[in-house]
Parts: sequence; C-alpha cells; structure tokens
Amino acid sequence: MTEADRLSLSDPDTFQDPERVHRIFTQLRSEDPVAWCPEIWGRGFWAVTKYDDIQYVSKNPQLFSSDGHLGGITLPDQDEIDARVRAQEGYEPQRLDLYDGGRSMIMIDPPEHTGYRRLVAPGFTPSRLTLLEEQIQVRVTNILDKIADRSECEFVESVAAELPIQMLAELFDVPQDDRHQLFEWSNIVIGGEDPDISLSREYVINAFMEMAMYGINLGEQRKKEPGDDLITMLVQPNAEGEMMTTEDYVNTFMLLVVAGNETTRNSISGGVLALSQFPEQRQKLLDDPSLIPSAVNEIMRWVTPVVYMRRTALADTSLRGKPIKQGDKLAMWYMAGNRDEEVFSNPFTFDVSRDEARHLSFGYGQHLCIGWRLAEIQLTVVLTELLQRFPDLAATGEVVRMRSNFLNSIKRLPVTFTPQRTAA
Repeated sequence: MTEADRLSLSDPDTFQDPERVHRIFTQLRSEDPVAWCPEIWGRGFWAVTKYDDIQYVSKNPQLFSSDGHLGGITLPDQDEIDARVRAQEGYEPQRLDLYDGGRSMIMIDPPEHTGYRRLVAPGFTPSRLTLLEEQIQVRVTNILDKIADRSECEFVESVAAELPIQMLAELFDVPQDDRHQLFEWSNIVIGGEDPDISLSREYVINAFMEMAMYGINLGEQRKKEPGDDLITMLVQPNAEGEMMTTEDYVNTFMLLVVAGNETTRNSISGGVLALSQFPEQRQKLLDDPSLIPSAVNEIMRWVTPVVYMRRTALADTSLRGKPIKQGDKLAMWYMAGNRDEEVFSNPFTFDVSRDEARHLSFGYGQHLCIGWRLAEIQLTVVLTELLQRFPDLAATGEVVRMRSNFLNSIKRLPVTFTPQRTAA
C-alpha cells in the first residue's frame, strides 16, 4: 500500500468515492490491520480496521480513552483545527472557550461515564420506546402522505431527514416548527468540512453558539417547569442525586441533536440507495416482509453511517504487535470492520437475509449508542411503509454525498416511484 493511500484516509474528499475507500480498507485488513497513517493536518494516527480489534479497543477504556480533554472522538486536535483555519485566507483561528472543558457522555470515560449515561437512559426504556413507536408510525404515515400523489421527490429532504428530526422534537418536547432550526444547526456543526454546508469558520461558530444558547434556554425552562421529556432528564438530578454541569449539558444536548438527526437520516437514505442498487434484495423483502428485521441490520452494516470513532492511548501498549505510545491517536474504522471477511461471509454482498454477527455501526462496549433501538425502530417502520406503499421506489438521479470522513452522509438522493394515493 502506498503512503498516499494511507494519507488519503485523513482527506474527506476520499470518501466521496466509497469504492476506493473500501479498496484501501480491504488492503489494510489483509496486509496491515493496525496501520500507521499520516494526516494532512495532523500528527498521524493508527488505523484499526479489523472487527475484533475494534471491539477490543472499544471495551478497554482504561487503555484507550474517548475523553474530550485528550482530543475526544474525532481525529483533529484543537491545534490541528487552528492550523487548518490559519491556512485559509481571511480566516482567524477562534476557540469556543465559553464551553471549553464541557464534554458529552460520548467523550467521558468510566466510571464518570456511567453516571452520565444513567441520566439519559430513562429516555430510552422499553416502555417509552413502545410509546415512541406509536408516534413514529403516525409520523411516517403523514410524511409519506405528502409525497403520495407525486412520482418523484428528493428523498433526503422529503422523507429521510423529516422523520428523525420530528422525533427529536418529540423527545425534547419542543414545537415541531423548531425542528427546522435544529436540523440546520446540526448540519452546519457536523458538516464543517463541506463548503456547501459550512460557508466559513465564522458561520460554523455562530451556528454552534446559537444551538448552545437554544439548549441552555430550554434547559433553564425545564428546571423551572419539569416535564416528561429528555431535556428534563438531563437538567434534573437523577435518583442518585447526579447532575450535569452546564457545560456538559450543552455538549450532551448538541450530541443528541446531531446523533438523533444525522445517523438515522443517513441510515434511511443509505438503505433506500442500497435497495435501489440491488433490486433483487428489494424483491426479497416484497416477497417476504418477515425479513425486514434482518434487512435493517444489514442496512446498518452496509451503510455504516458513522465511519469511525477516535480513541487516545492512555499508556504505552501494543495492538497486533504494533507499539502504541501514550498519547497516540487510534481511529476505529467501523466502515472497515463491517466488511471484515473473517466475520461476515461475502461482506461485499448486500444480503437482506444475512444472519451473522452484529454490525459495529452503533459502536461497542460502554459507548454503545444509547438510542440504537430507537434508530432501528425508525428504520423498520420507514422500510415497512415504503415497501407497502411505494414498492418500486428507487434512486434514479445523482447521489450527492457530504464531504466528510466521519459521517457517511447523503445530501441529495432523487427517487422515482408510482404514485400511491392515500385512502379518502
């Protein structure tokens, strides 16, 4: 493998070509599964590309930390971000010092992480998910009703983006009209590498601050007037008396907005794209809807909406014989682990009847996505309804992807289908 291929993993442009990315990952799994990779703007990182190794790193936080003070979950450190900014004409480096030190639960290690997770967990109990499933069914029906008389639409905007952001407003108990602003803020904050989304550094910072202030104001309101919603759970002490700091609350709020929007949206749109590319698999589901649960698992594996997560080594150690030094960055490439030939038979075959190991798309270990079941329910309901109402729906236009090596995100997905009028 060339040095250029290794370097390319730090370049968001590389991920505009999924086939090239998978070729690189396939070669790394075969030749160098724990590989040192240089970065365009950074000091380099270890690329972890095997399923079992990703699980090992994930479940050993005493060796591999996600702590925000050490760099958190994405590859760029703050000094590396500032270097990028300085290199852009007309930009001045700025740091978000107001919330410096604030960490969401995804950027905290045990045992502290355990307490923070307990604050959020009541929002995703089986009984609450049952109630939410009823809401999801209603909202999916309403969303699809709006395109029923048409023969084409832009699927991301019309369907894939609508459901998760509506459910997020439901979880927060905020007006549905607010979902549009939450959606815009989320896109800007997470799409910092995409020039079509983040128009400037100042633009991103302003979105961050507006989103943070919205979260703060909402939290203050729920302190005074508690409700039965996720925000109340975050700002009120739990049964053990545990409570987040303001800074950590802001970061957790923003995490929930991004995670509740981006990952589910990309799973839905990526799933529709996969079923369009492999129509025989769509036909399998039409012939046997009982395969939908396994199809949901396969879509998550195939799409891998979160491409990687970073960890930082807390001590000198080794992985597959490679010397990992204290402070080294490691990227757990979920996209690579989900195509591991030693775990999945024919991993480059999209198979809705696959019954094998669970994918890594929700992470693993103590940081397993707390909303994974909600995401699965949303994808299940959408897939079921789409197959019933628009069995021939397929992607027919140019697929436009967000410029990112962190999220596998589709910005635009034109689809066509036979109109299906709703019952009077």
